Order: sequence, then C-alpha cells, then structure tokens
Amino acid sequence: MRVQQEHRHDHRRLGRELDLFDTDPLMGAGLPYWLPDGAAVRHALEEYIRGVERRAGYQHVYSPVLGKRELYEISGHWSHYSEDMFPPMDLGGEQVVLRPSLCPHHALIYRSRARSYRELPLRMAELGGMYRSELSGVLGGLTRVRAIQLNDAHIFCTLDQVAEEARSALQLIRRAYVDLGIRPSRFRLSLPGPGGKYVAAPEMWRRATALLAEVLDSSGVEYEAAEGEAAFYGPKIDVQITDGAGREATLSTVQVDFHQPEQFDLHYIGPDGAKHRPVMVHRSIIGSVERAVAHLIETHGGAFPAWLAPTQLEILPVSDAELPVAADLLRRCLDLDLRARLATPDQGTLAARVRTARLVPYQAVIGPREAAADLVALRLRDGSRPDPLPTADALARITARIEARSGEL
Repeated sequence: MRVQQEHRHDHRRLGRELDLFDTDPLMGAGLPYWLPDGAAVRHALEEYIRGVERRAGYQHVYSPVLGKRELYEISGHWSHYSEDMFPPMDLGGEQVVLRPSLCPHHALIYRSRARSYRELPLRMAELGGMYRSELSGVLGGLTRVRAIQLNDAHIFCTLDQVAEEARSALQLIRRAYVDLGIRPSRFRLSLPGPGGKYVAAPEMWRRATALLAEVLDSSGVEYEAAEGEAAFYGPKIDVQITDGAGREATLSTVQVDFHQPEQFDLHYIGPDGAKHRPVMVHRSIIGSVERAVAHLIETHGGAFPAWLAPTQLEILPVSDAELPVAADLLRRCLDLDLRARLATPDQGTLAARVRTARLVPYQAVIGPREAAADLVALRLRDGSRPDPLPTADALARITARIEARSGEL
C-alpha cells in the first residue's frame, strides 16, 4: 500500500516516463542518476543560475566535497549537526567527512589571503556537491536525496552592508521564481526553538533576527515567524513551495551568520588600519538543484518553458525524400546551440511522431514544398500553426524566445 498517493504531476512518475532520471539499488537509495534529457534540464538551470549570479557580482569557486573532521568541529557542524552527516572515513591517520554544507569551505577560501574593506562585499558562489545522511523512510524522488548539488553562495560583508546584501539576495530569488514559473507558497522567518541544537549566543541571535526582519519588512513581503526552523548558527528567511500533493518544502534561503566568522577568525582590514570581523550572509537562489528540478517537473507537467526543455525543436520530415534537408536543419540548429532532435519517417507516421513530441515546444514539419523553398512549417506546443516561414526566420524567432526566457512560444 502506498504511504502517499501520487498526484497527477508527481515528479517521480513523470521523471521515469519522460526519461529524466532514475535510480538503481546498486547505487543506493537517495542517489538518483540523471538521464540525458534530465541532464539537459539540469544543465540549462545551472547555467541560468550562474548567469544570474555573475551579473549580480558573484565570483564562482569550486571546493572539494571532503573535509577533515576538525573543519566541522570548528564550524560547529560536528556538535550540532553530526546526526545528519555521514560517518568519518579514516584516511592516512586522519578522519575525513563528506561535507554536509559548503559554508566552512568558503570561510577557508575567504581567509586564505588578507582582505581589505575595499573588497567587501565579497560574493562567493558555487554549485557544489554536499551529502546528508537522510533516513531511508524520508527519501523520495529528487526532493529528499543523500547527494545534493546545492546552489550556494556566501557574502562576506561589513555590518553596515548586511541588510542591503540580504535584501538583494531576496530580490534575486523572487526574480528567478518569475523566470522559472515558480510560485512561493509563503515566506518564513525561521527562528531557534527550545533544545540544545542551536549555538548559545543570545545577542548574536537577536542581532541577526532583527536584520532579517528588517529585510522582509522593507521588501514588502508577508511572512510568518516559525520557531525551531533556524539553522544551528543563525536565523534565516525560508522561501517555501508546495507540491501538487500539498507537501511543503523549503527551496530558497537567506541567512545571517555571525557565528562562523568568529569560529574561523575571519577578518578584514578597515579604513582605520585595524582588523574587523565580517558578517557572513548565506543565500541560495534555488536551493538544491534536485529539489528545484522536481518542483519544475511538477509545476510544468513535463512541458518545460522552451529555454529549459530537454528538446527545444523536433524536426519532422514528412518522407525520406526530405531527410537531407531535415539533416541540414538539424546541423543548423546545433550550430545555434539549440537542443534539436530529428524524428525520421521510420519512427512512425507524421501524426504518431507529432504525438510523441507533444511536450516539445516547437516542431518543424518539412514536406516537399518546404524542402524545395527552404521553409519550415512550425507546430507550436500550444496547438498553433503559424504560416510557413523561411528557415532562417523560424530559427531566429525560436532562438529569440529562448534567449529571452519568454514563457510565450
């Protein structure tokens, strides 16, 4: 008996039906692999996020997925979060751990050289792997996994810069949701609750909470406060989403952290020539790539916006006589970096191939007339059929829509 009834656009079912991702017991629970079409969606999403971050002044880094146990003892993860971490591995007399988050690595990158106040805010971003030892009972599809690709960033800034940096991060999140067609279900100010899982520093919590409340109020966002949902080192703004079955999850976050800069003895040289402690703002525009793609599958029912679609243009020659022209069109598409696919007549009747490609945003039908005149008869996913266009004009129209990330076809 199913514990949870599948809803119409359940990403687990669609992910397999559309050949986006799958799992194998030999790889292990909570460790999905991405098939070519799913990898194309993921790659498009990751490149979009990197572009958004570059334009917002972020610098991208790569850091390893392993760290010494001592690193997480310093950060506080070992004492506050070890039940969610994988056990240490003995390596050459040292214990190393699969990282549960990226922030300790970024703190080390920050302190790897002297920093001046002139460098701040320093915005450091990474699409990096991390690992959580989730219990098997909570694993499901792409929403709860053990190997996570996180869209993460850490802003090292002065105290005076914190509110503006956190506000800008929240604006990036809201802008991305518009581009992706994601509707947040609510905004949450996540606060500490009772128990020993939080760093004991009341003044630090008060300052960080006041800053995030100011950001939410000045952004005109309605929000709810929730005790017991904070990170162990500080409060956070959580952007919540809800799937078709009514299950709520956190997708994006903005956090203010006074704790780790102190733990790692981070500093910058101020205009007075003295050392000062930076503040660390954690922010994630789309959170884990896995959860983001799961939500996008369910939001769009597999009919992704053209810029995200695994196949953007399906080329449909009516008969074998049009195959040379269709193959040339495929080459032109690939030269334009369009994700195109050629469905040849031996794969079925034209009507059958049209049905098979029903989720593809654009279909290019090439019959004798089109082949002779270098025309394309487009069929759009919404059912419309513009008049045949010169091939160059049709490709220009499609690439313009994709580059604009327009929701229109």
